[in-house]
Amino acid sequence: MIGIDEKLEPILAEVLRRNAGELEFHQAVMEVFESLGRVIAKKPHYADHALIERLCEPERQIIFRVPWVDDAGQVQINRGFRVQFNSALGPYKGGLRFHPSVNLGIIKFLGFEQTFKNALTGLPIGGGKGGSDFNPRGRSEGEIMRFCQSFMTELQRHLGEYTDVPAGDIGVGGREIGYLFGQFKRLTNRYEAGVLTGKGLVYGGSRARTEATGFGATYFVSSMLATRSADFEGRKCVVSGSGNVAIYTIEKIRQFGGIVIACSDSNGYVVDENGIDMELLKEIKEVRRERISQYVDLRGKGARYIEGGSIWDVPCEVAMPSATQNELTGKDAAALVKNGVLAVGEGANMPCTPDAVRVFQNAGVLFGPGKAANAGGVATSALEMQQNASRDSWSFEKTEERLAEIMRNIHDNCAETAADYGAPGDYVLGANIAGFERVAAAMTAFGVI
Repeated sequence: MIGIDEKLEPILAEVLRRNAGELEFHQAVMEVFESLGRVIAKKPHYADHALIERLCEPERQIIFRVPWVDDAGQVQINRGFRVQFNSALGPYKGGLRFHPSVNLGIIKFLGFEQTFKNALTGLPIGGGKGGSDFNPRGRSEGEIMRFCQSFMTELQRHLGEYTDVPAGDIGVGGREIGYLFGQFKRLTNRYEAGVLTGKGLVYGGSRARTEATGFGATYFVSSMLATRSADFEGRKCVVSGSGNVAIYTIEKIRQFGGIVIACSDSNGYVVDENGIDMELLKEIKEVRRERISQYVDLRGKGARYIEGGSIWDVPCEVAMPSATQNELTGKDAAALVKNGVLAVGEGANMPCTPDAVRVFQNAGVLFGPGKAANAGGVATSALEMQQNASRDSWSFEKTEERLAEIMRNIHDNCAETAADYGAPGDYVLGANIAGFERVAAAMTAFGVI
């Protein structure tokens, strides 16, 4: 990665000043700015009309109170967020995250990343993100339902299939989407199926949406490996996390002939040299909703659980961080390189720290950034919107075929853009510039708004 161009330094300084203390947002902006110097040198008109400054300022930031009553009859208060970052390419599109770590800076970083990610899909969707500091872990079904209903009571006034279309993220799965959609329908008296994605199949959802982020990330890494005449066949892989993204990354790697030997949760990680048992993992995480440590108890001989520690100490050829932001540090990256990692694909949003990215790139490791590698989820959400608009429902095979095509196009676009700007093989630079140019072209066409 390169440094910040001197023409961009005062813009960056002002962005950091205006968004004091929002470290994740700062990190996301700086990562993009490191790529934009080459764009400004080649196409200086993009520095006019404060375009870059406008791109760093959300169009709208919504913060609201979410009161709800727990099972003991006590009133609880959480904070809700929706950052509608950029609608140059279409309605705001991005997930909702329910996790105690959620704050405005994290939602802004996610919305900023989402803007470029959505642009890379080539589909007509803008960037946004939202969520709450509510923690669904340990809450009853009734408590989660009441929270979702209260959250949507406020949020619904800002949504619409032509305005803003949320989806799920950490802590927001099919159950939560169902409660949110039900409350939206009740409050608006409209069956506006296109207002939320990630819905259940019986009420307007898309086949392959559940699998899309994990499958898409694996397709992207497969395309990167192909540039070196390699593939997943027989390769040992490590996937962090054990939620939706991780589970379906593991499944697709297995379909491609790879062997995933480790996965994790926030308490520790499991190593299974024979390959993670997908059916057992789904039973533990999707049905029982238990911790990953239960895997060893049920799997028996051949598997081991390590509490704490770093999953990235496990030797592998392909690593796919799929849990949360900044989970893989420079130290972790050095360990992976030492152990012979060939490719890294980000299944989560910004899971690798800047130091880690530099270690991978300096070592010549194939590195797929999240805004490109994990775009399959939002791409399939856009396909769900398409099906809703046409009152249609596609087969799993048709939807996955479109997903695979989109991910190949994203890979090729990033690779070609990087080469055009003198940095062949730099998928970070390629993704940043390709996404920026599409959003910037639309913003320029609209004038100063």
